[in-house]
Amino acid sequence: MATAIFTLMFLVTMVLLQLMAVAQTNGSVPVGAFITATDDAPSWLSSSGEFAFGFQPLEYKDHFLLSIWYAEIPAKTIVWYANGDNPAPRESKVELTGDLGLVLTDPQGNLIWSSGSLLGTVSSGVMNDTGNFVLQNSNSFRLWESFSNPTDTLLPTQIMEVGGVVSSRRTETNFSLGRFQLRLLDDGNLVLNSMNLPTKFAYDDYYTSGTSDASNSSNSGYRLIFNESGYMYILRRNGLREDLTKTALPTTDFYHRATLNFDGVFTQYFYPKASRGNRSWSSVWSKPDDICVNMQADLGSGACGYNSICNLKADKRPECNCPQGFSLLDQNDKYGSCIPDFELSCRDDGLNSTEDQYDFLELINVDWPTSDYERYKPINEDECRKSCLNDCLCSVAIFRDGCWKKKLPLSNGRYDIGMNGKAFLKFPKGYVPLDRPPPQLPGEKKKPDIKFITGSVVLGTSVFVNFVLVGAFCLTSSFIYRKKTEKVQEGGSGLETNLRYFTYKELAEATNDFKEEVGRGGFGVVYKGTMQAGSTIVVAVKKLDKVVQDGEKEFKTEVQVIGQTHHKNLVRLLGFCDEGQNRLLVYEFLSNGTLANFLFGCSKPNWKQRIQIAFGIARGLLYLHEECGTQIIHCDIKPQNILLDNYYNARISDFGLAKLLVMDQSKTQTAIRGTKGYVAPEWFRNRPITVKVDVYSFGVMLIEIICCRRNVDLEIGEAENPVLTDWAYDCYMNGSLDVLIGDDMEAKNDISTLERLLKVGIWCIQEDPSVRPTMRKVTQMLEGVVEVPAAPNPFPYSTISKYSQ
Repeated sequence: MATAIFTLMFLVTMVLLQLMAVAQTNGSVPVGAFITATDDAPSWLSSSGEFAFGFQPLEYKDHFLLSIWYAEIPAKTIVWYANGDNPAPRESKVELTGDLGLVLTDPQGNLIWSSGSLLGTVSSGVMNDTGNFVLQNSNSFRLWESFSNPTDTLLPTQIMEVGGVVSSRRTETNFSLGRFQLRLLDDGNLVLNSMNLPTKFAYDDYYTSGTSDASNSSNSGYRLIFNESGYMYILRRNGLREDLTKTALPTTDFYHRATLNFDGVFTQYFYPKASRGNRSWSSVWSKPDDICVNMQADLGSGACGYNSICNLKADKRPECNCPQGFSLLDQNDKYGSCIPDFELSCRDDGLNSTEDQYDFLELINVDWPTSDYERYKPINEDECRKSCLNDCLCSVAIFRDGCWKKKLPLSNGRYDIGMNGKAFLKFPKGYVPLDRPPPQLPGEKKKPDIKFITGSVVLGTSVFVNFVLVGAFCLTSSFIYRKKTEKVQEGGSGLETNLRYFTYKELAEATNDFKEEVGRGGFGVVYKGTMQAGSTIVVAVKKLDKVVQDGEKEFKTEVQVIGQTHHKNLVRLLGFCDEGQNRLLVYEFLSNGTLANFLFGCSKPNWKQRIQIAFGIARGLLYLHEECGTQIIHCDIKPQNILLDNYYNARISDFGLAKLLVMDQSKTQTAIRGTKGYVAPEWFRNRPITVKVDVYSFGVMLIEIICCRRNVDLEIGEAENPVLTDWAYDCYMNGSLDVLIGDDMEAKNDISTLERLLKVGIWCIQEDPSVRPTMRKVTQMLEGVVEVPAAPNPFPYSTISKYSQ
């Protein structure tokens, strides 16, 4: 009997605890209630059901954000969150306690976050219909509330006192602390400013409300109020108010919020309560009016990252773009900094850059106003250009009320129609890619805008003619736009791309009817061509052979994926042609040819130069395997597919093309990808093909770079020229590295680096793919970041002759 009673009490207790965890119908949450972070975790609802408190899953696996959100909106817009820098792992628990309030612990019981020290004992929590979560004592006195601890959003009925701060999140989906702040200062001004994230040091403001008054303190602001009617204003100490919201839709019918967006724009939004569809929030107002122009602090990168260009969109939110020839430092952060894909530096001999080495990309009404180090005045445009060309420190020259010279990194970049000037961005000749929309910065040189021309005609004609012209223009524009959209989106890939679409006729003209052949391989023939894009640009046009038939959608998708890759060790794809049976790719032209020609010529190249080339190839492969948006397996890594730029930096070409070709497009006479001597053993054994096939090919090529000889030369007898990888391993085991490199004194004098690189190469060519390191580990071993263990026999159970590859 006692056992039965105990069992019943236990079951009742468990049921009560579960009830504590589910949504509360009146918004009240008792002490002891908890929620566990799982995919189907319950939440604590407000009495109306409009707001919820609980866990929201994040993009990255098995982590959750403790937050408050609009429960009635499909998108579940988050308006408050805890500890965005350290989200909760799966199975974490938030519990309401009497002494510490809200306590968030990980699955092991370690404290992640709490609502902090409280002046009293919590008796309950309340999720209010205003979106405010309140902890209160037995007398309903508020001990803590989310409204007094805002994150990036303010809600109606919320008040921010002097000293209050609202901070942006890092990105749209990353809730770590961002670099923008909204603050109500002691002097009464409401300001927006960027800050230094490690120290939270505030930079100069880019918006100020002007509500301070040094001569009369009673006239200064002291509260930012978002009232229950949806109006936001700054209340002055004398009772007057400075309205931010001029007109607001009724809060009875619309949800309202004011959010400091991750890009630094503070916006009040509304959303119709009657809507249950996947609508988006609409803007009531936003500050500043133009963040690109208003942001001009002496410190920090500006609205966008360093070397980037800010352009204001129609919704007054910034769009950030890297200039041509620059790539994002972090491919996942399009608002981040850009780095040049080329080098601009003063040479060791101190000589200035010259006009035969460099050229300019001209950008209209683009400026980086806080990066100046020289100003010349009076001066004409040609003198300004030459001054930058002949100054090895100069990266950009701005011609506007004189000549302003700038050096990297560039900050506060923006397109400003009121600037009335030009920017000359310096780059090595033959490097910068074509002017290729979309997207195109408003400041880039382009053909005359037909809309502007049409507008000019309209203004000079009669009303009736105006009406006819406008109607014709709209119909024509609609037709052209529809055709362009069908042309670009044909295949339904839906991917964004910066690639330019070329007609076959354009490429035939650029290559003089494909007259000058500069390369030939398994993927097709490469021709040299020239195009005009501000200046003459040299390009390499590859005609693909045996592209998969009836695979137009697949071709475009794969090409667009390739077009979104940006890395200093990859050859940049500029555009493509997909016309009838013709499939062509347009690349930047690299004048120093292939690694094969560099390595296997008459004289042995410089040892340090070879090392840097190996490092560059490894970094490029690491990017393809792990760091770009879509993982790419090259499938044909070999010296012929590594090109060298003007500074002999390695640039991987033909990456991602394997998927575009029919299976017999190989030199191996088998249904595999690759080239003799570089093909991983799993190709022959019907084993899964992974990124490790590229690691194998890289290992073979690394040993070739060390020795400056081919792995397999089919024109020479086997006895005279054994497989290089076999011989290299024998030399390694016998300790006779000097035999392997012959008379290369530079390599002999750097024997420790030689041995390290050789061991890395042997690790890469292991027959078992699981034993081979990843390209990240390869890069770390090459650069000496991690130790390279003794290399095992790469062919312990091989039944395939290396000559058969």
